[in-house]
Amino acid sequence: MFAWLKRRRAPDVPLTGAPTVRRLKSYQAGTGYVYQYVYLGQRRKGREIEYVFDSSADRKTWFPVSITVPDSSVAGWEHDHRRTLSGTERYAIAKLALMARFDEAEAPGLLREPVTVSDPAARQILATLGI
Repeated sequence: MFAWLKRRRAPDVPLTGAPTVRRLKSYQAGTGYVYQYVYLGQRRKGREIEYVFDSSADRKTWFPVSITVPDSSVAGWEHDHRRTLSGTERYAIAKLALMARFDEAEAPGLLREPVTVSDPAARQILATLGI
C-alpha cells in the first residue's frame, strides 16, 4: 500500500570515522548498571551528525545507541566563541551525551531510542569539558 513511500526513502549513509581497532570501553552508570560500549562511527545527515555506539549492559545483548548532534545545537556556542567546534569536540559532546543517557535510563531496554543533543545540553557538556 505504501510502496511509493519506501521507494522515496533515502538509504542510510554508511558510517565513517570508526577506529581501525575497536576499543571496548566500560561505564558505570548512576543507576548501578555497568555498560560496555564501542564506537561504530558517524554519519552526516543533513544539518546534523549522528554518532553510533554499540552498547550492552550484560555482555550478551548488544544494541546500537544513536546520539545526534545537530548543527543548530552548537551554533549558539560557536557564535558566542567566534570559532567552530572541531570534529573531536563534537565527538566529545556525543560521548558525554551517551554517558548521560546511561545515567538516566532506569533499565537498559530504554536506551534504544535515539538521543538528540539540545543547545542547552551541548553548552553544559562543553562547559564541563572546559571548552
